[in-house]
Amino acid sequence: MLASLRIRNLALVEDLIWEPPSGFVAVTGETGAGKSIIIGAIKLLLGERADKGVLRSGADVCVVEGSFEVSTNSFVHAMLEEAAVEPCEGGQLIMKRTLPVSGAGKQYVNGSPCALALLKRLGDQLVDLHGPHDHQSLFSCDEQLRLVDSHAGTLGLRTEFFEKRREWMLLVAEKKSFSENAEAIAREIDLLEHQVEEISGANLRAGEEEELMAKQRIAAHSKRLMEICSSLRSIVSDSDDSMVARWGEIARSMREMHRIDPETASMQDAAGAIFESLQDFSRAVDCYSGRLDGGSENLAAIEDRLDLIQTLKRKYGSTLDEVLRFGAEASTKMEALQRREERREGLDEDIAKAAKLVEGVGEKLSQARRLSAPKLEKLVKAHLVDLGFVRAGFSISFQKLDSFGIHGMEGVDFLFAPNPGEPERPLRSIASSGEISRVMLSIKTALAGVVGVPVLVFDEIDANVGGEIGAKVGAKMDEISRCHQVFCITHLPQVAARAVAHFSVRKEVEGGRTKTLLMPVVGQERVEEVARMLGGRSDSAQLHAQVLLSNVSS
Repeated sequence: MLASLRIRNLALVEDLIWEPPSGFVAVTGETGAGKSIIIGAIKLLLGERADKGVLRSGADVCVVEGSFEVSTNSFVHAMLEEAAVEPCEGGQLIMKRTLPVSGAGKQYVNGSPCALALLKRLGDQLVDLHGPHDHQSLFSCDEQLRLVDSHAGTLGLRTEFFEKRREWMLLVAEKKSFSENAEAIAREIDLLEHQVEEISGANLRAGEEEELMAKQRIAAHSKRLMEICSSLRSIVSDSDDSMVARWGEIARSMREMHRIDPETASMQDAAGAIFESLQDFSRAVDCYSGRLDGGSENLAAIEDRLDLIQTLKRKYGSTLDEVLRFGAEASTKMEALQRREERREGLDEDIAKAAKLVEGVGEKLSQARRLSAPKLEKLVKAHLVDLGFVRAGFSISFQKLDSFGIHGMEGVDFLFAPNPGEPERPLRSIASSGEISRVMLSIKTALAGVVGVPVLVFDEIDANVGGEIGAKVGAKMDEISRCHQVFCITHLPQVAARAVAHFSVRKEVEGGRTKTLLMPVVGQERVEEVARMLGGRSDSAQLHAQVLLSNVSS
């Protein structure tokens, strides 16, 4: 239940704290007194989009805060856990909404900041609000089907059907995309195959381009390098006066010195090391010169290879690494598309299996709905009788769909005939708002024990009814309040008199400013308020009011 509601700086409300009781609560007041502000505050609390124009003139921020008792509502606790919001302490859920003059508004649940969507989701679990035009939701076949499922206890089965249908539709959409894109995919596979073959056929290596460019530079200067090698060989080893020949003589002289004077051993070793180094250098020059042989032929091969790399870079990337990466990605994509083609071949079988699952759940859902519908019809008819439709007709018509609908394999229409002898027609064909309001109230009463939303708010849905029917509307709301906390904003004294608690919305001028107050009316004040609703505060009106109130209490 809604345990408390605080409103600050909303329209004409300066600061209001309301602690309504459980059961049936009536809210009344003169036209224009501000009863709609209470509804507006509840809507804000339940996540409705807000206009900054609702702020009280001169105020910096509007605040709406509500406390709900939710000790047994597992759905609420699950939502809080999913949203990583502080859990309820002592079974109290506290929701808060702030709307500043400038900047974005903020919302909180149990003191934790949260998204507006969480308020909306929580509100859907906690409060069912019906305004003067909300009964038109009954015209919707989807809403009628939801009400049938509520009574049949098939909301879980309905969700299962929705999920199975979604899986089936994804497969159907996948098949459609295959059909629509078959030629484009075939062309893409051909292109990818060409690209992968061209890149992989080149046998590229990371860093290869730098190696080739170094080899190209050497091959381009091979003639000059051969000349240098020839000159070095002549100086070092090939001529009679070469360095190797001279150091050979030096080495022989040092060996003779060492035989005469052993202390020259270090000099002999140094001379020998130089002689060996000259021989090593000579061999290195010969080896290098041998590698240079055929440099012009090597140059042509190197340049051909570099041209190939440049061609691939123009097509597939600015660097060799990018070309290699492009080839790897193209190969991966090609394999995925080839697997997709393999997938297409088995898709029809998967679609058939999915459709069979949908149909199986749908048949269970249809059977449960059709078994439950006569019971719901009987309940609604009984409540219609209570509300003045003594011989009215009401039935639930099912129409089998050609394909799987969003919530089952059939559509539904609530049919109604307010007068005997008239054919039953869809509710949307009813012109009288008074009639449709009573039908809605009958359905709400029939579903009172199975609908899980604990708080029902009726905003002047009793418009266009009165007299004896008004009293029956009040009695019906009293009946609903045995399973729910019921708030009714009403102009009907017969309805207000049935409430266990009665509050009046009034305007008051203080300090030159108008503000709206919500005051409890008890005792003689309640008699006077009901008398006002009856048309005045005359003795006869007050007597009538006392009769209404005493009849209810008795």
